[in-house]
Amino acid sequence: MSVVPEAPEPRWPIPPEGGWTADDLDRLPNLPPHTELIDGSLVFVSPQTLFHSRAVSFFEWQLQSLAPADLEIIREFTIDIDRYNRPEPDVIAVHSEIVEDPEQTRFPAESVLLAIEVVSPESRSRDRETKPVKYARAKIPHYWRVENSEGRAVVYVFELEPATGAYTSTGIFHDRLKVSVPFPMDLDLTAITPRRRVTG
Repeated sequence: MSVVPEAPEPRWPIPPEGGWTADDLDRLPNLPPHTELIDGSLVFVSPQTLFHSRAVSFFEWQLQSLAPADLEIIREFTIDIDRYNRPEPDVIAVHSEIVEDPEQTRFPAESVLLAIEVVSPESRSRDRETKPVKYARAKIPHYWRVENSEGRAVVYVFELEPATGAYTSTGIFHDRLKVSVPFPMDLDLTAITPRRRVTG
């Protein structure tokens, strides 16, 4: 009679006193892809929905086609906010001079002009509450939050208010997103979730 070996239980890294640091993300072995650091804690990302994948790809490609030459559009890349915070926005626009080495694993937050987060069920509170506060404190000028409303994209656009150091809403966009900052864009948001073709 053969005995089926038991699968080993996953062994998660034990945080040091005071929590993990931004440098630890590059040192810890076997971390799941897209692990973030928020307030010294590791945040693991759940499997993404089709909406999330389509939205991230849409903004990556659309912004790449429209961005001026001095900006780079990067998807799913970590940024250093401080010693204990290294989040990974879904899409960022960064100043091109900061892109130096193909082996880079992060950018400084001060190089980021725009951060975009596509909300998932498990990231809702982080994307609505935690990350905007941290991005504003890091002085990232523009923040967009993309939400799934019954299969259609809704984009909440925020701009940093210099006097208060906090984000202020500059618009909620449903089918079309037209803005002049951080650079001119006119995007058809309905393209994120194309209608099913009717055959027959």
